[in-house]
Amino acid sequence: MLIFLDAETTGLEDEDRICSLGIIYTKDEELASQYELINDGKKVSPKASSVNHITNEMLDAKPILTNTEVYKFLKIHNNKDTTIVGHNIQYTMQKLLAVGYVFKGAIIDTLRVSKHLVKECESYSLQFLRYELKLYKNEKRELLAHHALDDAFVVRFLYKYLLEIATQDEMSSLSFKNVLIEKFEFGKYKARYIEEICMYDRNYLEWMLSNMDLDEDLRYSIDYYIQG
Repeated sequence: MLIFLDAETTGLEDEDRICSLGIIYTKDEELASQYELINDGKKVSPKASSVNHITNEMLDAKPILTNTEVYKFLKIHNNKDTTIVGHNIQYTMQKLLAVGYVFKGAIIDTLRVSKHLVKECESYSLQFLRYELKLYKNEKRELLAHHALDDAFVVRFLYKYLLEIATQDEMSSLSFKNVLIEKFEFGKYKARYIEEICMYDRNYLEWMLSNMDLDEDLRYSIDYYIQG
């Protein structure tokens, strides 16, 4: 079974929790979906609300995650024959792990797979790819950005786009393989090749490795070019 999943959280700190969860799957050869708001006792930060438009008032009397129908569905299908697909899905799986959900199946991270397969892209956020790859043409209604269920639909469109480039097994493998980034996406060397910067400002790259909180792929890429 393929499950396309997206979640919104109360914030981006370690102690933050899932406050909405949406999934899409096939049942009896028909597309089915589930969506729920969740109250795990952590207040939604104003910054998070400004993105996902979920307020604390909306979560009043909502169930904890482990009591939701969505969670129960994920638990029933927690086996090696299930593949969960999501954008930056490792982050969501960490939040599920926080409530005791240890997934046994395969995972496809459309964020990392897109970085591997869609080169020279200005951004790899789900909403950017939605428009850059014209995924919106598949929408039967206007989908709301940062709404867990609507984003799950976009994830499904993105997965089908990537499936034309790589197989499901290949995408599953790429989801855990570091991406070699060629250009900086921010900072004073934005849009410049990392290999080029390594040639004449190596000290800056070494400083970045020692002093900056870099994402896993950027750290891997800088180290790759420094090591030659």
